[in-house]
Amino acid sequence: MRILSVSDFTVPELTEQFDREYFGEIDLIFSCGDLQPEYLTSLTSKFDVPLYYIKGNHDIRSDYDSIWGCTNIHAKIINFNNISILGLEGSLWYNGGLFQYTEQQMRNILWGLKIPIWLKKGIDIVITHAPPRHVHDGEDRCHMGFNAYQRLIKKYKPGYFIHGHIHNNFTNASDRVTLVNETQVINTCGYNILEFDHEHI
Repeated sequence: MRILSVSDFTVPELTEQFDREYFGEIDLIFSCGDLQPEYLTSLTSKFDVPLYYIKGNHDIRSDYDSIWGCTNIHAKIINFNNISILGLEGSLWYNGGLFQYTEQQMRNILWGLKIPIWLKKGIDIVITHAPPRHVHDGEDRCHMGFNAYQRLIKKYKPGYFIHGHIHNNFTNASDRVTLVNETQVINTCGYNILEFDHEHI
């Protein structure tokens, strides 16, 4: 299964230079935040596949939850083709804006998901806006990752942890990926394509 993930800024390959054949078969789309609703709607139209999203710290438009063909999965675990996917929105608290969470608030969200995760028998993929602490993150308060995500990775061992928020221009897809224990942490700023193999989770 091939998954297209996007976040933070639009790219020509998915807008004015879009070539459907270039992307090949795409089965699912993730948005990891800070993108306009119109951009997400255009992706669902171009690829005609489900799009699951979470909000970033700049997604403050009130019409965001009425995006055609897109589903907000913040603090939810959904199943797609026998793959369990968890979504977590926002960034670490830094100035009191929307979709900012303290460490304690994020821990509380994850605590509330313990039974759903157990019922799903684990998680295959996590999508977030912010990264885990000390993986791809910055040292300024706005761009620090969550320690709670480190605990999540250690406890539940998802195959993939896909995030945005940290802006980088990558030359090679492999530069986006850091292995944390058994989990591939992927910075999807711009866009990334994941070749998902359930047998290797």
